[in-house]
Amino acid sequence: MLLKDTYCPIFRMGNHKYLRIVIFTIVLTMLFICAASQLHAQQTTAKGTITGSAIEENGKPAEYATISLLKAADSAVVKGAITNEAGKYLFERVPEGGYIIAVVAMGFNKAASAPFTIANGTTITIPTLRLVPESRALNTVNITAAKPLIERKPDRMVMNVANTVLAAGNNALEILEKAPEVTIDRDDQISLQGKTGVTVMINDKLTYLSETQLAALLRATDGTTIQSIEVITNPSSKYDAAGNSGIINIKLKKNSQSGTNGSITAGAGYGWNFRDNSSINLNHKQGDWNIFGSFSHGDIKREQEMELKRVVTTSKDQTFFDQDVLFGTKVHYNNYRFGVDYNTSKKNVIGFIINGNHTNGYDDNDNITYIGSSFEKADTIQKTPSKLNQTYRNIALNLNDKFQIDTLGQEISIDLDYSKFRNNSRAVYDTRFFLADGTEYKTPLKVFNETPSVITINTQKADYVKPFNKTLKFEAGIKFSAVKTDNDLQAKIDETGGGLIVDTTRTNRFIYDEKIKAAYVNLSKEFKTTSVQLGLRAEHTSSVGNLVTKNNIVKRDYLNLFPTLFINHKLGKKHEVGFSYSRRIDRPSYEDLNPFIYYLDQYTFSEGNPFLKPQYTNSFELNYTYNKNIHVSFNYSKTSDVFTEIILTDTIKKATYQTYLNFKEQNNYSLNLNAPYTVAKWWTGSVNFTGFYNEFRTNDLLGSDLNKGKAAFVLKTTQSFLLPKEIKGEIMTFYQSAMTYGIYNIKPQYSIDLGVSRSFVNKKLNIKVAVSDVFFMRRNDITAQYQTVDLDIRQRRETRIARINLTYNFGNNKIKSRERRTGADAESDRVKSKN
Repeated sequence: MLLKDTYCPIFRMGNHKYLRIVIFTIVLTMLFICAASQLHAQQTTAKGTITGSAIEENGKPAEYATISLLKAADSAVVKGAITNEAGKYLFERVPEGGYIIAVVAMGFNKAASAPFTIANGTTITIPTLRLVPESRALNTVNITAAKPLIERKPDRMVMNVANTVLAAGNNALEILEKAPEVTIDRDDQISLQGKTGVTVMINDKLTYLSETQLAALLRATDGTTIQSIEVITNPSSKYDAAGNSGIINIKLKKNSQSGTNGSITAGAGYGWNFRDNSSINLNHKQGDWNIFGSFSHGDIKREQEMELKRVVTTSKDQTFFDQDVLFGTKVHYNNYRFGVDYNTSKKNVIGFIINGNHTNGYDDNDNITYIGSSFEKADTIQKTPSKLNQTYRNIALNLNDKFQIDTLGQEISIDLDYSKFRNNSRAVYDTRFFLADGTEYKTPLKVFNETPSVITINTQKADYVKPFNKTLKFEAGIKFSAVKTDNDLQAKIDETGGGLIVDTTRTNRFIYDEKIKAAYVNLSKEFKTTSVQLGLRAEHTSSVGNLVTKNNIVKRDYLNLFPTLFINHKLGKKHEVGFSYSRRIDRPSYEDLNPFIYYLDQYTFSEGNPFLKPQYTNSFELNYTYNKNIHVSFNYSKTSDVFTEIILTDTIKKATYQTYLNFKEQNNYSLNLNAPYTVAKWWTGSVNFTGFYNEFRTNDLLGSDLNKGKAAFVLKTTQSFLLPKEIKGEIMTFYQSAMTYGIYNIKPQYSIDLGVSRSFVNKKLNIKVAVSDVFFMRRNDITAQYQTVDLDIRQRRETRIARINLTYNFGNNKIKSRERRTGADAESDRVKSKN
């Protein structure tokens, strides 16, 4: 077997290794906490005491508001507290010095006290702090308060990535996997609440990339450039209707400083191989001009091991395939971003943004397949080493204008976007054939693929917002997108040893054109204890898929309506319930429509399906929030014509291949819980639980029926520690139970991540050290049984990685850059590339 036995020896004894790991983890955590407690208790006894209270604008106590004790010199957080039911708070053992008290509560603007000084042995009572609703402006001093890692907002869950320890050295894909309600499978397919079909946006822009290309882009995105990740399970009508399970929006950092300022980051990591990353962010604001930019670079070498066992049954016999594959990949990436904002007047601002990505990938893979009448006895052996070179050259341009019509919030915004993706893949497969005794019995087979592809995307959108008063608001918008993909598979083959010749059975060109016209309206109304939002989006889609070589053309033209409804009702001060409904669509990715054949070897390949139809989802959600803190939701969704990955058999060649077909429907039931908690002033955390039941149904699929479902759950916990000497610690745990998706049965997965950080040089220099998957337990074990194929896959990636990151910040922190939104946010999620 190629799979490495990388468990520590203490975890290999008997059948109780998992129990040993759990016990060891608990002991390690307890020791960490005890040590932290002792260190915390051994700090120099502080002498001062601070008391105070916070109230709302109407004079009522501000219950359970977050209170931060900040240093007056640099707004660094010293301590945190929560107000009680009377709105009061208390800080004890406060060191002598100058401070500011800051208070934060959901639905209100931040408030802060005037700077004050406390001496040893004294008690100070701070004047009452009054919270003003967010709809009103409030002039306050500039403060920097720590945000919780997981934050619940009315319409979304937010993971605040910036400055977290575990973001150090990780890329965007690795960080996304830690987000609440999100899972990522072995093929980098992203799921939300147990459902695939997620739309991924970056800075409110659709990426228009396939799963493969999106994964490549996210791996090339340095985690230190990410501000937050937003998870939206039921988006409103202003968002594109694409994505049957919701939207994930990755927000990149935006420099909020005046003058010339920014940050520089450098990091390194090691698992099985070495990797490094670096980035720089710059911002310059002067007068009406604001210029900003960033650049990141990384070199990554990673390995992946896979054992694939399958049994192919025909009317005559059974053939057993035992396949071991070692994937070795080297990636060099460069990302850049540059933009300009210009305030033409107090009411109007024009902006321009350019984003680019240059990535080179090199794969060196070894594939050995044992073929016989049983797994114990191989009659023949195939060895297929392969080399792949991949290049990605992506560029995206955006021109935007935002005009404030009046001071009540009426505004109009326009976005013009153009994107081009140039990708090329060159792959060479050399197969040699041996008998069990090592004798070579057949002429070697050589296969060559080159697949250049060009994707161009044009989008234009306009949005209008009109508040009639404080409780009634109208929104409307239009959008047009045009996407064209041109894929040219140039395949060659050598079966005789005489040299490569054109393989006419596979060489092909596939051109896909798609145009979408969309318009939406939203109307929202707030009553005394209830708020309602109604929305409707219309999208007209026309597409043409042309398999040029075979002169095979598939045309589609359809108009869809996508209604949305949101209702929220307050039941007293601490309780709130809500209901939402939405209808959404998932169009097949451009790669899944592409009928090209991609080989791993002559018995294993994949191909697209140009006849895939869109899938439609109706989603209903009930939710409950306690004290604006603990959130519980129940979701039911029904997806029709759900496209699902399936394994089929070529009974003549005894080859198995992967493709996508439309199943009749998928029913998904999910229960979600997010609960932050505070154990001590220096120890906080959160629990995210997602339980779901996926049921797949299809009638007469290739001669057989499928009705398959199984309950599963995902549990994620985070713990944050404020330790002495301004050291921060983080522990993150992950557990995914066994689950079913389509024809696949997936075994449980689990991991633990640890990290610490500390700042130096007046908090300008920050050092972070982290280890992911400490016990190296994360792996993919998958089985499937359908028609004539039994399949067993074991896959292990380089998940245990130790990382160190250094970040240096320079400049001041006064003027905030405007939020930049663009229009091309949906089409890129569907661009894919394969070798």
